[in-house]
Amino acid sequence: MRAVIQKSFGGPEVLEVAEIEQPQPLSGEVLVRVHASSVNPVDVVVRAGYLPLLGQPPFGVGWDISGVVEVAGPGARYAVGEEVYGMPFFPRAATGYAEYVAAPSRQLARKPKSLNHIEAAALPLAALTAWQGLVDKADIKAGDRVLIHRAAGGVGHFAVQIAKARGAYVIALASAAKHDFVRGLGADEVIDYRTTDYTEVLHDLDVVFDSNADGERSARVLKPGGVLVSIMEHANPERAAQVEAAGRRFAGVSVEPDYAALEAIAELVDAGKIRPHVSETLRLEDAGKAHELVGSGQTVGKVVLAVR
Repeated sequence: MRAVIQKSFGGPEVLEVAEIEQPQPLSGEVLVRVHASSVNPVDVVVRAGYLPLLGQPPFGVGWDISGVVEVAGPGARYAVGEEVYGMPFFPRAATGYAEYVAAPSRQLARKPKSLNHIEAAALPLAALTAWQGLVDKADIKAGDRVLIHRAAGGVGHFAVQIAKARGAYVIALASAAKHDFVRGLGADEVIDYRTTDYTEVLHDLDVVFDSNADGERSARVLKPGGVLVSIMEHANPERAAQVEAAGRRFAGVSVEPDYAALEAIAELVDAGKIRPHVSETLRLEDAGKAHELVGSGQTVGKVVLAVR
C-alpha cells in the first residue's frame, strides 16, 4: 500500500510516499480503507524531531483517519462496509497518512452521517482534545463563562462550538482578520489578542481553555474555583501547583483515543451544532506542503489529505 513515511528528522521535505506492507487486523481490530487523513500540529513537531513520541525514524506520522471498514477481525465492533473515523493509537504510531490503517475497533466510531470523509477526517484529534478538556475535565455547563485561546485554529474552532453546544458564554481570542470566522462559530465575544491584553479586560471566568502555553496569565482571569484547561502545559507540575495555590483548578489534557466521545461529537455534528472547517485539501503526495501550512501557525481550521 501507499503511505507517507520519513527516514530522518527534518523539514517537510523528509516526508515521502512509499510502498509499505499493508497491516493486518488482529482480534477486536478492523482494517480501514482510508479515504482521508488530517494534519495536526503534533504531526509537525514529531516529524521535525522536537517531540520524540515515536523514537527514531523511519516511521509514518499522522493519526486522524476517516474511511471504510475493509476487514473486521473477530470480535470487532464494526462490520465490513461501515464508515468510521477516529484517532487510533495516539500517542503511539498509527501511520495515518496511508491507504490502510489497522486499529482497535474501540478506538474508532461511526462517521457522522452528514459529513463526507474529508470533513470527518478533520475531527478526531482536534475535536477530542477540545471535548476531553471542556467536557471531561472542566464539565462546562449552561451559563459558564469560557475563554478560548487560538479560537480559529484546529482545536480552538472545535472548542468554541463544543462550549456553545453545552450552553456556555464563549469569549474567543483571535486576530482581527479571523473575527468574522470565529463569530460564525458562535462566539459571544471576540478579542484581538494582538491589540488587547485579555488579562486587563476579563475577570471571574469559569473556564479558560489554554492551547497557547499561557497558563500563568490565563489563571489570572479565572474566578476562585475556576478551571484552567491546558493542552500545552499538561505535563508541567510547576504550573499545576501555581494554579492550585491560587485557589483555581488545573486540568491538563493529553488527548487519547475515545470512541464514546467520538460518538457524542458525531451526534452534535449531525444535529448541526459542530461543523469542521477545512481550509485546504491536498493529495497524499503533498503531505510536505500540508506540513508547511500547519507549521506556519496561520491556518484557519484544518488541513486534510485526500487519500482516495
